Amino acid sequence: MSPSYQDLIAAAREVIPEVEPADVASRVASGDGPLIIDVRETAEWDQGHLPGAVHIPRGFLESRIGGTAPDSDQEILVSCASGQRSLLSAQTLHDMGFTNVTNLAGGFARWKQNNHPVEVPRILSAAQRSRYSRHILIPEVGEEGQMKLLDSKALLIGAGGLGSPAAYYLAAAGIGTIGLVDDDDVDESNLQRQIIHTTDRVGMNKGESAKQAIAALNPEVQVNVHPFRVNRDNVLDLVSQYDVIVDGADNFPTRYLLADASLMTNTPLVHASILRFEGHASVFNPYDGPCYRCLFPEPPPPDLAPSCGEAGVLGVLCGVMGNIQATEAIKVLLGIGDTLSGRLLIYDALGMTFTELKVRRDPDCPSCGPNADLQLRDYEAWCAGVGSHDHAGASA
Repeated sequence: MSPSYQDLIAAAREVIPEVEPADVASRVASGDGPLIIDVRETAEWDQGHLPGAVHIPRGFLESRIGGTAPDSDQEILVSCASGQRSLLSAQTLHDMGFTNVTNLAGGFARWKQNNHPVEVPRILSAAQRSRYSRHILIPEVGEEGQMKLLDSKALLIGAGGLGSPAAYYLAAAGIGTIGLVDDDDVDESNLQRQIIHTTDRVGMNKGESAKQAIAALNPEVQVNVHPFRVNRDNVLDLVSQYDVIVDGADNFPTRYLLADASLMTNTPLVHASILRFEGHASVFNPYDGPCYRCLFPEPPPPDLAPSCGEAGVLGVLCGVMGNIQATEAIKVLLGIGDTLSGRLLIYDALGMTFTELKVRRDPDCPSCGPNADLQLRDYEAWCAGVGSHDHAGASA
């Protein structure tokens, strides 16, 4: 005869210690509390929960606990409405090898009855839960991460070859605010690679054109169009309004300008460049790894750095590198995974190979070194004769 529900509860009580809400509350208040896993359903969670609790519905516990508690010896307290579902959940964790699992006696109901503090989460709407459902299923993102993306602001320098796919996927991901910096207009020659634009928008400012495309994809996204060139007079004010910079510029003066502005405003910079069949990508976290000038102390000579307009570029290469930038920007904003900080990723489309080079911080770097006297300079003059200098802030 199969055991009854009450038999299972009784068996779990023999194994899982129960902790009174008052004892948990004092530890939570002191900042020394255990990892609290709330296994109730989403509708219950939305009504309130213990401060600092992590929401893993009972049906997802086995598949998600590893991402939340990778250490099987970590102290875990399981909570539900009355203490019964959480008791069975704690038994499951015990059976999975977790060695320090307890149950909240009386559950959230007793916690509230004893007037302990309750957090009421800011929640996604039903429409948002539907739109971002595939993100929410990922343990590293979840509802909390999706809320973080909705609150984030990304600044895209250039709405061209790199900016087009990056803008599309950042908008699809639910980045709340996207800034588009581009003083250029859509030209027919752009349409081979700048997929956010269309034939009927030839002649329109690229930022305004991209804004229309984003609105059609995800009308929740706030798009700020900045139809001007980035220069040393406006870059600090512009960058300081955003959480991450996505560099899709097509020239060295703008890249060096953004690199120094990133350091001066402590704003992460996601870099990529493209030419013919080859793309480069990296992430520069201010003072936590190398900066752009650690990688490129001086601009290369003109014959080694032709622009896409001079040497050409494979259209789909822009999609690959722009999507890498979008991926890295999302990781930066969520604080997950290993970004390309300290690494230069090189993609060869002809050989279909990815090569990774280590990049170390230069102790003598004039931008991020300990003796650096960082000031915005006339980068056009400094990079004189390198690349295309007449589109500072324009795109490839």
